[in-house]
Amino acid sequence: MRSPLLVLTLAAACAGQMPNVSGERIRAGVKLLSSDLLEGRGPGTRGGQLATEFLATEFALAGAKPAGDNGTYFQKVPLEGVETQPDSELAAVGGGRTVALKYLDDFVGSNERQNAREEFDAEAVFVGFGIVAPEYHWDDFKGADVRGKMLVLFTNEPDSNDPKFFAGRALTYYGRWTYKYEEALRHGALGVVIIHTTPTATYGWNVVRNSWGREQSYVRLEAEEPALAFAGWVTEEAGGRILALAGHTVAELLAAANSRQFRPIPLGFHLRGRLTSKIREEDTRNVVAMVAGSDPELKSEAVIFSAHWDHLGIGPAVNGDSIYNGAVDNGTGCGMLLEMARAWAALEQKPRRSALFIAFTAEEAGLRGSEYYASHPVIPTGKTAAGFNWDAVYPYGRTRDIVVTGAERTTLWPLVQDTARRFNYVIKPEAEPEKGHFYRSDHFSLARAGVPSFSIGEGDDVMGKPAGYGLAMIHDYDEKHYHQPSDEYKDEWDFSGLEQLVRFSLALGVDTANLEGLPTWNKGDEFLAAREKSGVRP
Repeated sequence: MRSPLLVLTLAAACAGQMPNVSGERIRAGVKLLSSDLLEGRGPGTRGGQLATEFLATEFALAGAKPAGDNGTYFQKVPLEGVETQPDSELAAVGGGRTVALKYLDDFVGSNERQNAREEFDAEAVFVGFGIVAPEYHWDDFKGADVRGKMLVLFTNEPDSNDPKFFAGRALTYYGRWTYKYEEALRHGALGVVIIHTTPTATYGWNVVRNSWGREQSYVRLEAEEPALAFAGWVTEEAGGRILALAGHTVAELLAAANSRQFRPIPLGFHLRGRLTSKIREEDTRNVVAMVAGSDPELKSEAVIFSAHWDHLGIGPAVNGDSIYNGAVDNGTGCGMLLEMARAWAALEQKPRRSALFIAFTAEEAGLRGSEYYASHPVIPTGKTAAGFNWDAVYPYGRTRDIVVTGAERTTLWPLVQDTARRFNYVIKPEAEPEKGHFYRSDHFSLARAGVPSFSIGEGDDVMGKPAGYGLAMIHDYDEKHYHQPSDEYKDEWDFSGLEQLVRFSLALGVDTANLEGLPTWNKGDEFLAAREKSGVRP
């Protein structure tokens, strides 16, 4: 085992080098990745292929070696594309009445069974938020048999300001739509209809429509593997129309769902659907590069730096524009990832552990690329020290603060705090914890596999700008450009903040790669069991 003195010497040597980091190089990467030539970087499309070739080439030029399949930079991710067709139908039928819904205007959804044609006609049951959370003494199912039924529910979770009850304002994974579908499947449901409201989803119907009104990507099913016949959403107005068949309103059932005493409510009508889908095998991949560590023993362990390369491709036109360029989301993260790889490869004294640089595919489809990597890792999760992720970092200049939500849940927290002090950053709590950003990006897939992981982002206290400027810019992006064709590159963007975040991440990564032992999750954390299962003990 290395002596503590040698470890400190290595860390000091690496930190002292701090190779050149350039915001203008980050800008160049963002500009190319979000150009119309790449057609929105949809997985399994020409634009996606071009994006991954560009990333692999840049990793090679940086000096990071291929770490994918068969000596390449690519890890193939076996996905199935399921594109619901406009003639698909959904209706509520009961009491001699039928409420027919129109695709895109009233409902969106997909058949997770990955069939070209899927039909269903099943009893509808309202199950509140669809949550089973024993640690909070919460069970929306109460033993009800919902096998073969269509579940109607809300996204999000029970209202609370108590940080010990569903984390108060902060959204936990129980509130995410992905959890709702997973829990429904565990209960044997046939399908799920989420009633959208802007407060419960924390975004408008246009985001749901733009995200779901296009091809969805799923990890290819194994033979006889169960899946939902329908996973979808309806608008609040459409939800009100179908609930009226049962004599209920959206507001009434949302209020009922907030009670611990809530019990499933049979709605007395059937949900009937006929989905036609275009099915295709998606030729998509993660891009994986490595810089080997310097320690003969510890180089078999790694620190991961990641960002997702995909966006929404070509979709419904908005103001005549149908290319969803994804400049902020996530051209920015990829530009930072490439600059991080350049800087790390340029270190004369490499850190003890290796560094993996991963551009994940299909994040927008539900973290599919990172989910696949977590179950097929290049370096075992039990030998992965940490995962640091960048996703949608707005280029509005240097900030005095950073957001590292989730870092406080890990044993890396003191190191994160110390690194922030070294860079004169104030660590700021997440501005909108009710949106549950921790559960919405690729670090979450690594966390579920036990790896201490979190995203690194800016705060909103922008240097040289008036108070409130940063928050106003974030809100403007969320309301007008998130998952819209207008998320496009602008020459006036200031990349100095992204440049400084890369420097911060480089310092944090070097120190993590030189730690004597492997980090883990704090006692009582939801991911600690997975970490211990991978062989890492506190």
